[in-house]
Amino acid sequence: MGRSALGFWQSFLSTAVLYGSLALFTSILHNVFLLYYVETFVSIYKIDKVSFWVGEAVFLIWNSLNDPLFGWLSDRSFLSSPPSGSQISAPEVVLKRLKALSTNGPLFALSFLAFWVAWASPGLQFLLCLCLYDGFLTMVDLHHSALLADLAVSAADRTRLNFHCSVFSALGSVSVFLSYSVWDKEDFYSFRLFCVTLAAFSILGFFVVSRLLRRRFDKEIRPKQDDATALKELSVGHAPFTQTEKPLTVGQYLKQLSRHRNFMWFVSMNLIQVFHCHFNSNFFPLFLEHLLSDNISASTGSILLGISYVAPHLNNLYFLTLCQRYGVYQVIRWLFMLKLGLSVVMLLAGADHIYLLCIFIASNRVFTEGTCKLLKLVISDLVDEDFVVNRRRQAASALLFGMVNLLTKPGQTFAPLIGTWLLCAYTGYDIFQRTPVEDPVSASDSGTPPLRLGCFYMLVCVPITCALLQLASWSRFTLHGRKLQGIKTLRQGTQQGSLIDVKAI
Repeated sequence: MGRSALGFWQSFLSTAVLYGSLALFTSILHNVFLLYYVETFVSIYKIDKVSFWVGEAVFLIWNSLNDPLFGWLSDRSFLSSPPSGSQISAPEVVLKRLKALSTNGPLFALSFLAFWVAWASPGLQFLLCLCLYDGFLTMVDLHHSALLADLAVSAADRTRLNFHCSVFSALGSVSVFLSYSVWDKEDFYSFRLFCVTLAAFSILGFFVVSRLLRRRFDKEIRPKQDDATALKELSVGHAPFTQTEKPLTVGQYLKQLSRHRNFMWFVSMNLIQVFHCHFNSNFFPLFLEHLLSDNISASTGSILLGISYVAPHLNNLYFLTLCQRYGVYQVIRWLFMLKLGLSVVMLLAGADHIYLLCIFIASNRVFTEGTCKLLKLVISDLVDEDFVVNRRRQAASALLFGMVNLLTKPGQTFAPLIGTWLLCAYTGYDIFQRTPVEDPVSASDSGTPPLRLGCFYMLVCVPITCALLQLASWSRFTLHGRKLQGIKTLRQGTQQGSLIDVKAI
């Protein structure tokens, strides 16, 4: 009966829906993690400042190194051509990634639970939880992102896959709405039960969906690939890019990447984007508390918080339609300009316009996160360019995603460190202090800007700085328009017999 039920869902759900649903099982946990992990360790576990900074410093190193490490272990066999007859096919690559997701997805959910129960000293638990959680998150994110480049090459197919990811990520943001209703620093029991429920749902989802995809792929794709292989063995001649080569070393691969100019300009832009996304996530509760708490109700704050997590995914559905019409490059450029314009308007308006401030706080996060959702499409295009320029025998998609993360994930660690430093330097407010915050009037009398004004300037000046730097970097990126179309044509011609048609599945 279990097999028949599995078969029913397998026939009912499309591959794009199943692929997108994997984003749901990640986002329901990761959104809660981003919102509460700093507050949990600072306010509940009472971690000291030194342990917090040491943990973040070690996390910075691990967070950066595990992406290329796991990517290299996954894709190193794709970088050079083997002897004739031993080439790895695209279906085998996809099945390998699905197997990794079925294993690491449940482990990722279990590592999420380790944050919400005190089982060691705060400093040690903070360090171990961050490294363990990020390790499994990296494995899930790398293989899920790599599937976007492995399942499709055309912009339309990739947009379709990304569309379903956005839909399910929006559903995953519901956990933020629910978490606000159970979050209580004085009574942590309800929040712990809530987290256990989320983790159980995620474990079940990863197991079922990855199994459905593997069964479907074996059933509908492998027979076609076997037929194509048999025909190829009977044909005369050889396929392009299959000549025997020496195995590629790490140094040679890094040298190739250093010559990949579009990759380098994209990474410089994305580093700032990652920083800004996590800055918004880490300090969103602080901005609500010190900028709006005296002027809005708790329910309004809950709604504002939930909207800021759901709206980016819903907005992304519209952004994807714009991408099909104008191209990803142009849409991202417009979003940077919009972020800059809104921030300048808010700076000129000042901190006393409460409703305008509510709109800006929410829209700042919405458009910043919306940009992040589109960047996987750009990385997938970089995978195509890397494949064509360096004549890979298989696209090393997980490895390239890992290298992007190596150079951009430090922004995730810099966000809370730079944010807390700016706040302390500008206002004298230390989030680690155990005594009440100094009265704003007395603070202003002593020459230090009041806390509310300091939070406001952080809120508007950080996006202005980020937008200016990103526009400068993005203007040097050339993989768009005719050049991008030429790259896609070359890759499709090279792998004509082994690509997966998402529509057919």
